[in-house]
Amino acid sequence: MFVFFALFGFLFIVIGIVGLLIKVIFKKPKRKFGTLALVGIAMFIVAAVIVPDDIEPEIEKADSVEQTPIDEPSETPKEAPDKETVKDIEKPEEEISKETEEKPVPVVAPPKNDSSKVTPEKLKDSTETSGTTARIPVELVKVIDGDTIKILYNGREQNVRYLLIDTPETNHPRLGKQPFGDEAKARNKELIESGTLEIEFDIGERFDKYDRLLAYIYVDGKSIQKILLSEGLARVAYVYPPNTRHVDPYEKAQAIAKEKKLGIWSVEDYATDTGFNAQVVKEKPAEPTPAPTKQPAAPAPAPAAKPTPPVQNTEWFQNCTELRKTYPNGVPSSHPAYQPKMDRDKDGFACER
Repeated sequence: MFVFFALFGFLFIVIGIVGLLIKVIFKKPKRKFGTLALVGIAMFIVAAVIVPDDIEPEIEKADSVEQTPIDEPSETPKEAPDKETVKDIEKPEEEISKETEEKPVPVVAPPKNDSSKVTPEKLKDSTETSGTTARIPVELVKVIDGDTIKILYNGREQNVRYLLIDTPETNHPRLGKQPFGDEAKARNKELIESGTLEIEFDIGERFDKYDRLLAYIYVDGKSIQKILLSEGLARVAYVYPPNTRHVDPYEKAQAIAKEKKLGIWSVEDYATDTGFNAQVVKEKPAEPTPAPTKQPAAPAPAPAAKPTPPVQNTEWFQNCTELRKTYPNGVPSSHPAYQPKMDRDKDGFACER
């Protein structure tokens, strides 16, 4: 209805205005055009009155259909938002973003490696306890000598070389058995088996060139290295920075044993900066024996024997090439042909292959 009255009202008004203009221009009285204009205005007024009654109810009806579901009641009670939600809505965006930044982000720890598949290469890259004084409980497998043991570490058997000390050898492939070697091994075994065994790493290399683990050894919290040094069964040696954490107390313990002439320090020049000189111990003069009271009868003269050449106390070779012609595998420090200049690695064995 609104469209009908509006369309025809607009048409009548246009015709009426055109007619009035013709009347004015050509001065021809035409009353019908004025009437048509009045009728058009009246139709616009009727259309304006019809709009609220015709259009608005349809709009309200459409809104009610969209808001009210068919299968649900028209009035469903809504849950009131909790106080925390209302607070978050009322907060400015700057405060919300600031709180989000301040919340800690959870860190997921990486999975641990299977300890049953640990290799020496993995141990070398490990950082566990590196740079700290933490001690790791381990299980003893056996004692090898005065400064070496075998333990169970990370699920596998591993040889351990004591850091910063050296004891005489017991069964070395080149040096053989050295004086005080058995004593050092026996004392080491006694200490190691007396309590709970622990190892401590330093900040430097974990392995030596023989793939032995380098560590400080403790039993019930007592340092095995320090005990062996204080009893004169070891010397401070192989000091390679940065594995020097306990070198000062070790040197103090060694100085006391050296002053008291205990163990390896009881024989002059036996323990040196380069190792142990077994030749000094072998050449130690024997104690004199008392002469017999009765003189035995003179023995019958024996047949003359061929003279033997005098035994030389030292042998000299110009270099290792000349020495190996006589001694292909080299000579230890106790041998007469040993010369310090031919012992380049200072391990007490010259010209070894």
